Amino acid sequence: MILIGQYDSPFVRRVALAMRFYGMPFEHRPWSTFSDGGKIAIYNPLMRVPTLVLDDGEVLIESNAILDHLDEIAGPSRALIPDCGHARREVLNVCALATGLGDKAVSLVYEKVLHQNESQRWIERCRMQIAGVMERLEGERARRKTDFWFGSTITHADIAVACVLRFTREAHGLFDERQYPALGHHSEMCEALPPFQEIVQPLIPPS
Repeated sequence: MILIGQYDSPFVRRVALAMRFYGMPFEHRPWSTFSDGGKIAIYNPLMRVPTLVLDDGEVLIESNAILDHLDEIAGPSRALIPDCGHARREVLNVCALATGLGDKAVSLVYEKVLHQNESQRWIERCRMQIAGVMERLEGERARRKTDFWFGSTITHADIAVACVLRFTREAHGLFDERQYPALGHHSEMCEALPPFQEIVQPLIPPS
């Protein structure tokens, strides 16, 4: 399989980390959505990442859709998410909050880079949404005394939150461990794991 996209994207990184935890080999093509847009367009006309090219040539786009396929390959006993019921919905809900936060953080990057006259109204709205999600996640993580979010083993929720927190801190400085100590501990714990130390890239702002 071929994974397209740079690891400074929290969405590309969460897919790569899942593949590493699953032990699924892949070729990485660290293409930028800006400078390498033409290359990406061959596989994904949206020119967005992550894009995953399967061994038979089928192309999957969007991190949630890609992870759904990888979970199916891994099988219910190894999947990084419960296969059904309330437990599955809990993981999906944390993932949705985290990736939504990531979307807003990415939007702020593009607002600063692409627009000469930034929309302060849009910036403040994104910042308000980011802060609201962080407060919700902080409260939920603080109530859980387990090693990982939902127990003793890592899930997609743990990975998504950690990836998004790192991006938000590097891109905007909006993640302060002193303000969000439970999330700070979660981030530190995840980033210390060997796959996280392997699958990482300092943020490269688009140009």
